[in-house]
Amino acid sequence: MEYPTIILRTILIYFIILLVLRIMGKREIGQLSVLDFVVSIMIAELAVISIENIQVSMMNTIIPIVVLSLIQIVFAYVSLKSKTMRRLVDGKPTVLISQGKIDEREMRKQRYNFDDLLIQLRQSNVRDISDVEFAILEPSGKLSVIEKRPFSGKSSSYLPLPLILDGKVQEKHLEKINKTSLWLRQQLRKLGYRDIKKISYCAIKEDGTFFIDIKDEK
Repeated sequence: MEYPTIILRTILIYFIILLVLRIMGKREIGQLSVLDFVVSIMIAELAVISIENIQVSMMNTIIPIVVLSLIQIVFAYVSLKSKTMRRLVDGKPTVLISQGKIDEREMRKQRYNFDDLLIQLRQSNVRDISDVEFAILEPSGKLSVIEKRPFSGKSSSYLPLPLILDGKVQEKHLEKINKTSLWLRQQLRKLGYRDIKKISYCAIKEDGTFFIDIKDEK
């Protein structure tokens, strides 16, 4: 009978996929990059074929799964070192609502309609677009919402964007707050930080002070 073989293949494939997913890293399903998603689908298809067709050698399934996992690991490593590769693989966040104003041009670029926007706002427990200060469409497709301050009705004009990531100045984020890299370097020097490459993360808090994290600092 074929049932024992099918059972053994299923158990083996289960543990192989479990190992591969552990190696690929811990991410929620909703936070998978396009590459993660494609690799996951292909691994799932290979697993189904191996279980359904017992005439096919297990190595014909295991080798492609290993190759796919290696591709994902290599791309993940390169993405850590290269901002260009990270944007190519993961994409970048898009601001759809800024200071209470909807950016229809960005919505069209992302092929994102008002029904999509309203659905995600409701999922974030936001009843009215007028209550939103910023809405950011993340690379995962999730909408991050920052509401206006309660009872004030005023715009805070504060968007918590990183100004330095992994030792690199984020010029576009500086433009959004009408600042330059020269201004940033001057402010950091005043605080005693002279080498930007040693800074892993830097952002301005709502009170105007800086949050700074140094690379490999314990």
